[in-house]
Amino acid sequence: MRRVAVVGAGMTKFMRRALETPQELAFEASRMALDSCELRLSDVDVVCIGTAPDAFDGVHMKGEYLAHGAGGWHRPVMRAYVGGGTGVFSPIQGWYQVASGRADVALVVCEEKMSSARPHPQGAFLTIFDNITERPLEPNLVWIFALEMRRYMETYQIPKEQIALVAVKNKRNALDHPCAQLASEITVEDVLNSEVLAWPVQRLDISPTSDGAVAVILASEDKATRITDRPVWIEGVGWNLDTAYWTDRDLAYPLYVERAARMAYEMAGIRDPRHEINIVEAYDPFDYKELHHLEGLMLCGRGEAPRLTADGITRRDGDLPVCPSGGLLGVGNPIAAAGLMKIAEIFWQLRGEAGKRQVPGKPRRGLAQGWGDLMQVGTVVVMGV
Repeated sequence: MRRVAVVGAGMTKFMRRALETPQELAFEASRMALDSCELRLSDVDVVCIGTAPDAFDGVHMKGEYLAHGAGGWHRPVMRAYVGGGTGVFSPIQGWYQVASGRADVALVVCEEKMSSARPHPQGAFLTIFDNITERPLEPNLVWIFALEMRRYMETYQIPKEQIALVAVKNKRNALDHPCAQLASEITVEDVLNSEVLAWPVQRLDISPTSDGAVAVILASEDKATRITDRPVWIEGVGWNLDTAYWTDRDLAYPLYVERAARMAYEMAGIRDPRHEINIVEAYDPFDYKELHHLEGLMLCGRGEAPRLTADGITRRDGDLPVCPSGGLLGVGNPIAAAGLMKIAEIFWQLRGEAGKRQVPGKPRRGLAQGWGDLMQVGTVVVMGV
């Protein structure tokens, strides 16, 4: 199995876009990624596309639809989709292509244009529930996540104020991200006073609907060392798919994230993640999910993540920076692109190229994590220099 490195990355601004098509967004990110490492499209052997439900872009067979914009002309193209976990799962697919020897250079492109979904992207999810036991209740994702958030809070006696600190931190971090959609300086009181959507979920607990694309370039060791003198190696990958019946699981703990993390840690040779990982981009579509996922990643004990945040440990200048990019809460949440943004952020951080977002010191190892489908998928990538 060959070593695989990330050698380039590109990212569009996350925002609601009326003019650009999905193909144009994919093209823009792909071009930036190729330019960042001075490659041409002719150097690419395979393209891996990641994107969430076709309904978001209002087309069918979206992988085929995006292929030419993403650089898939006259080369193999594959599309991965595991909901919100797609952005971290797609580079795992690219890693497979390169590690196996099937390709020397892989272009991974994730795109989402959620503003196309009318009246709201939530409508695309209304048909994913079991049509006998769940759909008659007319559920939507917000109130299902409200159930999970409430279960998490009640199990570990977590006050809402501690959860709101995540939204405050991430939106503030995003002020330094040039592609951010919803960066702002807010307070815990602002979160607690925002509109209640489904208690305890409030407006400022949730990431925004976004359009955008991100691309990264993966290369084999031989190619990577020729392309750049600062490759960022993919040291471990992991994923896990739990049952779609969310009612059969204890929502207080994301076991599927733990299983994915254990797989990635074993591959990377990590035995003490809390002290061997220097920077984390955890998946944060809701503020409580960052905490939930930190515990699933075994970076703290169950119910302990809120205290890490309250003590400043997860701040950009803390002992374990979490979402220094601003995460989905601050940068935006074009589903698949949001996950790949986390891979790109770890790449930039480990190379010292994150600008105002750069964490102090010289981080040597970072982790990107995604979460998706019906609260059942965990995807993890460990990267190092």
